[in-house]
Amino acid sequence: MNWDELKKVCSECQNCELCNTRTNCVFGVGNENADLLFVGEAPGEQEDLSGTPFVGRAGQLLDKFLYAVDIKREDVYIANILKCRPPKNRDPLPEEEDACIGYLREQVALINPKIIVCLGRISAMRLIKPDFKITKEHGQWFKKGNYLMTAVYHPAALLRDPRKKEDMLEDMKKIKEKLLEN
Repeated sequence: MNWDELKKVCSECQNCELCNTRTNCVFGVGNENADLLFVGEAPGEQEDLSGTPFVGRAGQLLDKFLYAVDIKREDVYIANILKCRPPKNRDPLPEEEDACIGYLREQVALINPKIIVCLGRISAMRLIKPDFKITKEHGQWFKKGNYLMTAVYHPAALLRDPRKKEDMLEDMKKIKEKLLEN
């Protein structure tokens, strides 16, 4: 599939019940040839309304961290495991992830990034390993297939607990270093 075909199929998806409550399919945004791919768990309210991932308060905080380490948002690609918002921003259900993960796999194949960064525990548990512990393993590197992967705190978690912002900044600096190495 090419990008246009994938976007069309995804926007018409009815693989789970979330299609009945979405305003927009939140496919992904950014550089389709990026070396760096960020993957969150699912769209929130602002993302559902706009059709663009990470545009709400958490996205604005992510933008600040990107800026702090001199990574331009337009140089990266940002997506989520789910392309539709779960009601009341609840955690994605395993069957919803299963219904949607193929779209992310196709995106990864088309982008072929050097580095994949999981934004938060849920993304890391799905993409890195099922027992991933974000507080203990954030910032650690994992090799999965052709991809170098790491996880950082989800920006929404930083809004709830600002004490973790320092860890996030250190992790983002390491991501920038790895990007320059590869």
